[in-house]
Amino acid sequence: MAILERQAASRVAEHVPIRHGRMLLSPFAFYRGAAAVMAADLAGTPVSGLNVQLCGDAHLSNFGLFASPERRLMFDVNDFDETYPGPWEWDVKRLAASLEIAARENGFTPKQRAKIQRKAVRGYQRAMARFAGMRQLDVWYARADVDDIAELLAERLGKSARKKLDKTIAKAHTRDSMRALAKLTEVVEGQRRIIADPPLIVPIADLLSEEQREAFQKVILDVLGRYQASLPSDRRALTQAYRFVDLARKVVGVGSVDTRCWIALMTGRDADDPLFLQVKEAQPSVLAEFLPPGPAYASEGERVVQGQRLMQAASDIFLGWESSEGIDGQHRDFYVRQLADWKGSADIVQMAPEGLARYGELCGRTLARAHARSGDSIAIAAYLGNDKTFAHAIAEFSSVYADQNERDFAALEQAAREGRVTAEHGL
Repeated sequence: MAILERQAASRVAEHVPIRHGRMLLSPFAFYRGAAAVMAADLAGTPVSGLNVQLCGDAHLSNFGLFASPERRLMFDVNDFDETYPGPWEWDVKRLAASLEIAARENGFTPKQRAKIQRKAVRGYQRAMARFAGMRQLDVWYARADVDDIAELLAERLGKSARKKLDKTIAKAHTRDSMRALAKLTEVVEGQRRIIADPPLIVPIADLLSEEQREAFQKVILDVLGRYQASLPSDRRALTQAYRFVDLARKVVGVGSVDTRCWIALMTGRDADDPLFLQVKEAQPSVLAEFLPPGPAYASEGERVVQGQRLMQAASDIFLGWESSEGIDGQHRDFYVRQLADWKGSADIVQMAPEGLARYGELCGRTLARAHARSGDSIAIAAYLGNDKTFAHAIAEFSSVYADQNERDFAALEQAAREGRVTAEHGL
C-alpha cells in the first residue's frame, strides 16, 4: 500500500522544544508523537465503510494496566485524547505499524517482525469473530482482568517472561495516591506542597506572581467544582469530600507535551488521605480534519470522556470534563481524571520476539473488544473472514509505513540540526 511522499518536517506542527526532543529519541518515539501525520496518510486509503469509536492513537504504548472501580487490575486501551468515530481499520493500522517499528528497534529479523504483525491482527480478527457471536450485553460486560490474563499467558511464556509479567503487575499495584504523595510532595512550613522538578513539574507558586496565582487558582477551583456535574451523583458526593491543597503544571507524554496539564493535590479525611487529580486540556482530535463530523458534544473534554467510556470496559471513577476561560482570556476545554491509580505498562524494549508477539496479540484482542462496543461486530467479522489474508495485508502495510516513519524521523533530525526546529533533550 503506497504512502504519499512528503517532507515530514513541515508536517510536524510548531510544538515546544521538549516535545521535539522526546520525538527525536528514536523512530518509535517519533511515531508516538505523530498521530496527526498518520491520520493525514490514512485519509487517502481505502476502508470498508464500517465505523466504530476509534481510540485515534492506538499505538503499542497506549495500552496498559489500571484499576477498575471494583479494585481489580484491568488491561485496556488507556489514551483517548484523539478518540473519534471513524473506520476501524485506522486503529488496527496504527497498532500494527507501532509493533513493526518497535520490533525494528529491538533488532528483530523481518521474519520475526512479520510473525508479530500477523499474531496481533489475527488476535483482533478472532476476537471480533467471537464478539460477533455474543449478545450485546455480553459484549458490554467483556473485560480483560489481569489475573485471568496472567493465568492464560503462564502456559505460553517462558520463566523469564513470566517473572517480568509478575513484576509489572506488582509494580502497578504500588502506583497509587500514597506513592504519588511520597514522590511528588514534601512538607513546607507545616503545609504539604508539590515538589518542583522544572520544567516537567512546576508548582503554581513558582510559576505565577501572587496576584496571578490567586486568579488562576480560582479558575482551577472553579473547573474542579463545575466538572462534578459531569459525574454520577454518588461520585460527585465522593469528590466533594476532598479539599484542594496545591497545584502544579505537569508536562506529560510525547504527543501531549504542548497541551496544558495541571495536577491538583487534594486531601480527604486528613493529610494521609490524598487524591491527585489531573486536569488536562482537550484539543480537537487530529482525526477530525479527515473524517465526517462526530457527535455534537458540548466540548472537546466531553468528547474525550464519552469516547473513553464507550471504549473502555471500566473507567476511572473521577473521569469527567469541564471548560473554562483562563486568566489570559482564552477559552479551553479540559478533562479530569486521577493521576495515579494502579497504572502500569509493559517494557517493550525488554521483550523478546515471542513476548512482543503475545503482547501484540493481547492488544489486538483488546482493541477488538473496544471496537465491538460501538461498531457492528457481525459486519466487521464478516469483512475480515477466517483466513490470514487480512493479517498478511496489514503486515505488508506496517512494513511500508515503518519505512516512511523512518524517513519522517530522519527529516525531523535534519530540521533540528539545521535549526529549523528547536529540540530540548533529556527531559
